[in-house]
Amino acid sequence: MFLGSVSGGLIALGLVATATRVGTAFYAFGLVLLPLLAFVGVVSFERTLQNGMEDWGYARRIARLRAYYFDQAPELLPYMLSVPATERLPVQGLPRSRWQGWRSVAGMVAVITAALAGSAAGLLAAVASDHSLAAALPAGAAVAVAIVWTLMRRQTAAWTQANEAQLNIDAETPNASGD
Repeated sequence: MFLGSVSGGLIALGLVATATRVGTAFYAFGLVLLPLLAFVGVVSFERTLQNGMEDWGYARRIARLRAYYFDQAPELLPYMLSVPATERLPVQGLPRSRWQGWRSVAGMVAVITAALAGSAAGLLAAVASDHSLAAALPAGAAVAVAIVWTLMRRQTAAWTQANEAQLNIDAETPNASGD
């Protein structure tokens, strides 16, 4: 939905630019549309991040279940792939890299959202400075960099928290503490 909204919005902006010859209506439409699309981007970023955290929790639970099978039914070992916890992501095709966040859906949404917000800031700076490109480019770039940095830090913090969180079944599992 996010990418469809962005595509449709940018096509509409292009049509308005053509129809108005980049006049006042274009600036008004752009200054309403671009921040709105950036807001949709922030909401989409949060939701894709939540989905990633849910998937991570499911993967951890599956790993627990597999460990149970290995403990309780060792005859299944030849049929199930056993890998240490540190190797689970690489086996699934997700390399352990500091750049992994940029390869995620949330990372993609963060970059597009930052570009939209930077474009809105650049457009606002252009209008405020009597159409000066020298004012619009640095303003747009600064906003885009600040937003992508903030969103990527948010993603990193969320993944760190999810990685260190105790599964909610840990407290309920009999003998989970080794008693």
